[in-house]
Amino acid sequence: MDFLQTLGSFLVALGILVTFHEFGHYWVAKQAGVKILRFSVGFGRPLLRWHRGPDQTEFMVAAIPLGGYVKMLDEREGEVAPEEVHRAFNRQRVGVRAAIVAAGPLANVVLALLVYWLSYMMGVTGPRPFIDEVTPEGPAARAGLKAGDEILTVNGAPAAIWDNVLDKALSAVLDGQPLALEVAGAGGTRPVTLDFSGLSLDDLSRGDFFRKAGFEPLRPVLPARIGRIVPGESAARAGLLEGDLIVRAEGRPVKDWIAWVTLVRAHPDHPLTVEVERVGQALELSLTPTGVLEEGQRIGRIGAEVAQPDEQPSIPLAVQRYGPLEAAQQAVIRTWSVSATTLKFMQQMLVGRASVENLSGPLTIAQFAGHSARRGGARFLEFLGLVSVSLAILNLLPVPLLDGGHLVYYLIESVARRPVPEKVQGFGQQVGLMLLLGLMGLALYNDLMRMF
Repeated sequence: MDFLQTLGSFLVALGILVTFHEFGHYWVAKQAGVKILRFSVGFGRPLLRWHRGPDQTEFMVAAIPLGGYVKMLDEREGEVAPEEVHRAFNRQRVGVRAAIVAAGPLANVVLALLVYWLSYMMGVTGPRPFIDEVTPEGPAARAGLKAGDEILTVNGAPAAIWDNVLDKALSAVLDGQPLALEVAGAGGTRPVTLDFSGLSLDDLSRGDFFRKAGFEPLRPVLPARIGRIVPGESAARAGLLEGDLIVRAEGRPVKDWIAWVTLVRAHPDHPLTVEVERVGQALELSLTPTGVLEEGQRIGRIGAEVAQPDEQPSIPLAVQRYGPLEAAQQAVIRTWSVSATTLKFMQQMLVGRASVENLSGPLTIAQFAGHSARRGGARFLEFLGLVSVSLAILNLLPVPLLDGGHLVYYLIESVARRPVPEKVQGFGQQVGLMLLLGLMGLALYNDLMRMF
């Protein structure tokens, strides 16, 4: 069921993103009087198709959902009747052609604004930013954070849920700036400045923000029950099964999943005597965590996930909800923030300050689609907004085959007063294709490495 929900959520998200993007091209082209021959969501064999309008434009849903296109009348792609030459795309002024091309990414920005607006009106539910533990001598301890503190504001903005803190922390790491917090604790409210000079973008992307910052958020206490097991890994070789409850290890009780993970990480390549409870029966197993390198340190890993209980343990939650006008304002702020963060993120990768391991492909995006859908409609809309902004920025990169590459050609044409030669454009298309295939291959490789 999880797989079907993940696949369904991914296809729905992809369909919405592609449809909005291509509709941007379609709508501006229609306003400019360009004849539209086909509007396709997907590539390859048609699954559904119909014709509409005075031009009998073909609308199509195709079998391969990874994209779409709008086919316009164009003399470069076939013979055009003399009475329709003025409606051909290639005959339009350079400014009109640029507007048609730019309309696709712009439509994705509009989609992001819309879905963020809806999510803020629906209300985003998340855990309140309570601090559970503080690591001695860590950045949080040096800043004065204490166990039991609740973060009230972050860089002057309300911190209703942990998402607000993490978003601001990501921007602070990218900008190399400290994070200004207002926290409430046993002694009342006080300001705290958290220095992120020791953190990198890779720390955040690997999910190590809290450990590197030197504190742990208040989390639901999950029992040390085994969920999904990776075939061939230590847990599978030791005979652990899904549903097993870890009761004791090395003769000491295991109180929860966090304690179990901490124990496993601390014993790479070291045999552990583990007592488990399986369907009411006590069993003793020998388990040797596989040693792996993480940031130059050897840690243990067994290849097993925590089992999610049917009823989640209760922790303090908050709902971030706004009225229509304030939600619109927050949607603009959020879209701008995500755009700026995405551009900074790309810049960090280009200059080598962030690893290309941070690139995600369709498998990771599908996982996030399913995960956000399971957390509710507002979370799925937030996911849709994030990917829509990313798609807009990706398409505006000055790479041939992408919208940004075409816009570069039109900029050169407007300056030189003549189109870029077709041979040059053809060569650019080949280079762009190789770049995109290489990028897609790297992203897919990263996806597979995360999974296995």
